[in-house]
Amino acid sequence: MSFFVSIIIPFRKKNPYLEECLHHIEQLTYKDFEVILLPDQSETYPSYSFPLKVIPTGPFGPAQKRDIGNKAAQGTILAFIDDDAYPDPDWLTPAITHFQKIEVAAITGPAATPSSDSFLQKASGLVYSNRFSSGHCTHRYCPQKQMEIDDAASVNLLVRKSDYEKVGGFNTHYYPGEDTKLCLDFIQQLKKKIIYDPKSLVWHHRRSLFLPHLKQVSQYALHRGYFIKRFPKNSLKLNYFLPTFFTLYMILLLLTWVYKPQIAFIFSFPFILYIFLFIRAIIKENSFSLSAITFMGGFLTHLTYGIYFIKGFLSTELKR
Repeated sequence: MSFFVSIIIPFRKKNPYLEECLHHIEQLTYKDFEVILLPDQSETYPSYSFPLKVIPTGPFGPAQKRDIGNKAAQGTILAFIDDDAYPDPDWLTPAITHFQKIEVAAITGPAATPSSDSFLQKASGLVYSNRFSSGHCTHRYCPQKQMEIDDAASVNLLVRKSDYEKVGGFNTHYYPGEDTKLCLDFIQQLKKKIIYDPKSLVWHHRRSLFLPHLKQVSQYALHRGYFIKRFPKNSLKLNYFLPTFFTLYMILLLLTWVYKPQIAFIFSFPFILYIFLFIRAIIKENSFSLSAITFMGGFLTHLTYGIYFIKGFLSTELKR
């Protein structure tokens, strides 16, 4: 069975990354699709080889924009991608195969770092794709084996339109984290599956180390900490708590050096092991300079995540 696909891209205004994304969409091997652009305000675009709709939405968040895009979508499959990402030529093809099975509600795949990214962007990508720093989430950033999962990122998410509408779409003001809620709705309400296929690949430009990257991490952590309480089914996992444990340990280590320096060296052994294992994990395939900056970025990522995870966990509500 063939499916018509609606590729939906929410963003604020036209930018070079979006133009790159549209260029690569033209190269897709699966041709039965349309593209729906969702800028804040009306904009003009050149003609492409595919049907293109431009729908000004006003200053809404990505979740609300995607819900607006769904209303205009003609496809039976909705393919969500961000404006700072672009698809591999075969992005849609594996998903079409999976959607032949009615029990599948959504398909996702990795969002890898492009080779064209800057040095500091690549370092950010290494922080995300390294198992030592990202734990069980590395499949989101580099291709791994096909599997069934319970959470997926909306930068690379394809869903069955009928299932999307059954659960009410994203229907949330959360961002980031809107994708966590949608995936949970598919699993809990519809009892359907989400499949991770490494061949459904997109390339995602990273936020540069340090401040842009850490700002993004803080938002991920803030929402995940809150979602532990709000959506525990696919958020209550030990892996998400580890940066907080590490942050608390670092605070205790600092206090030990200040007030109990005679035992501080012994108490430092876990941190020394942390440094050794982290550097060992990233230096195998990368230059010394890239490994060094990635280590610093990873260390600050763990601390930032740990702090904002606690903040989210203690919050009574989150707003965009």
